[in-house]
Amino acid sequence: MVYLRQDPLQDLSDPYYAISDADADPTEKWLFADATLAAGETSTGGTDWKLSTCCGTDEIIFLCLMAGYLVIIYFLWNNIIMKPMKLIAVFVHEMGHATACWMTCGKVKAIEVYGNEGGVTKYVGGWRWFIIPAGYVGGAFWGAFFVVLSGDRWASLAAAIIFCLGMTVSLFFSPNRTMVLLNLGFILLTVGFILMDQLVITPFLQYLTLFYGVFIGSFSVYDIYDDLITRTVEGSDAHACHKLIPCCLPRCVGVQFAVLAIAFQALGLYFALVWMTST
Repeated sequence: MVYLRQDPLQDLSDPYYAISDADADPTEKWLFADATLAAGETSTGGTDWKLSTCCGTDEIIFLCLMAGYLVIIYFLWNNIIMKPMKLIAVFVHEMGHATACWMTCGKVKAIEVYGNEGGVTKYVGGWRWFIIPAGYVGGAFWGAFFVVLSGDRWASLAAAIIFCLGMTVSLFFSPNRTMVLLNLGFILLTVGFILMDQLVITPFLQYLTLFYGVFIGSFSVYDIYDDLITRTVEGSDAHACHKLIPCCLPRCVGVQFAVLAIAFQALGLYFALVWMTST
């Protein structure tokens, strides 16, 4: 690897400096060097796709937090304290439909979330083949998205801003009262965490974005299993897909959604570890 010395005059006086750095003085200062590596560590020289340097202290903390969140979610699943998170996961599901509608040049009329953990996106136009699966699959995607970005302070800030922006935009599409209160509450919560992270405690926001990701991803997998595999609910996304493709039964659609949802969660964890070990 070739490094550039800080003194350009020294470079000119030594025409052979760029041939090899094997005999370089280890105490000499360079413009580009792995100065932040701890003793005994070596640079991967790029993205660590094989996770060869995993897992250090940060990665272990990340994995323990993720496992801890899963345990908390499991034991408190039917507790009233999880109700707002379930509703926000429903909101993400409906925003998946709305986003797919916008991407295929459709028009969203209304986005609503109900207290019984149901929701509806009213739209016209767009490509139904893309819009219908975008609810369950989109929820799983956004769960993985939050998990990936929670591994870095500034990436988690970007994720939080995108989340708040999405909740704000949805309020302009005829939301019902439940969704208005839900979105305003989560906007205030997320902005509060952003301010705490920027002004008081660092890291702080990353814990919230990781929890968002773990919960939304878990909710998507469970929702698919409960609504589309163990039973068939008339009017569900699986039934809508069945109407588009009659040979594909609703439960078969549910299994396909489940595979995609689980794959997104696995990929989210993998890319989060790749990001952390590579930086």
